[in-house]
Amino acid sequence: MRAVTLDYWHVDAFTCTGNTGSPLPFTGNQAAVMPLDEWLPDATLQAIAAENNFAETAFVTRDGTDAADWKLRWFTPTEEVRLCGHATMASGYALLTRDGGDKVRFSTRKAGVLEVRRGDTGYELALPAIPTVQGEWDEAAKLLGATPQEIWRNADGYDIFFFENEAAVRALDPDIRGLGLLGDNQFICTAPGRDTDVVSRVFVPGGGADEDSFTGSAHATLTPFWADRLGRAEFTAHQASRRGGDALCRLEEDRAVLTGSCVTVVEGQFRLPE
Repeated sequence: MRAVTLDYWHVDAFTCTGNTGSPLPFTGNQAAVMPLDEWLPDATLQAIAAENNFAETAFVTRDGTDAADWKLRWFTPTEEVRLCGHATMASGYALLTRDGGDKVRFSTRKAGVLEVRRGDTGYELALPAIPTVQGEWDEAAKLLGATPQEIWRNADGYDIFFFENEAAVRALDPDIRGLGLLGDNQFICTAPGRDTDVVSRVFVPGGGADEDSFTGSAHATLTPFWADRLGRAEFTAHQASRRGGDALCRLEEDRAVLTGSCVTVVEGQFRLPE
């Protein structure tokens, strides 16, 4: 049986940094990045994402318009999603590393045009800032394993649970199955950090990630939340997952600009049977 070969990158995005300041592989969040000549059938894209079995696989094709350089779609092992920050960062990093240049723009189906550019201290990803409003107590708050001080939420399913300190966030042992039954919401648990301004953990069991390693879209939600609470537009953030991930977050009008590091772990070809 003959096979079609597709270029493939496995990138760790929003990695932690070592004592030398260099990005650390095996931290941050993993994404597969796969440029295509044209879109494959959705069922094939979903099957590839399931085979990769990362939180997200990013597929890109040339855009061919003045609005953007590439079209971008994201798939978890189980579904296509409306926004994924870390896989966008990974896609920008992979294409800028391969093709050169200072920035790359992606057109998306539901998140508008997103941009990744080279920055002074890493790569910068600009996402739409996602506002939240203070919400009521509900079933989700009872399933986290500890009682948050406040709940803030967004109609698109970005739910922030504010805790008193980092220790409380790190100690959470949520009912993952119960949270998964509530839908594909992001359950974003956050508190002031010890070594960074902000710490978080993010649970998305209804979307195929019981606990995400680093979540760009969650930080697009945390950026306006914490900028208002801290009284300044820029802050450091650590996602306290098993792998861990870091970002510098900055609010610029209606955009959340996330600066982070990336590492290519695997570069090769994906073999797709004809």
